[in-house]
Amino acid sequence: MGLKWTDTREIAIELSEQHPDVNPMSVRFTDLHRWVMGLPDFDDKPEHSGEKILEAIQMAWMEEHGD
Repeated sequence: MGLKWTDTREIAIELSEQHPDVNPMSVRFTDLHRWVMGLPDFDDKPEHSGEKILEAIQMAWMEEHGD
């Protein structure tokens, strides 16, 4: 079973592993959307995301990034 947009914590972990040197707050939502869609385990429709979901992913990624 693949990742869905609502799996914000798991998505954040994968993003932090794939882009370890990127400050999550510097990523535009358009790029963030593209990066999430490109994750190997991701399996959801592009239109199921929105600003609130992308924001939640970005915040979770920030928490991962800070650790």
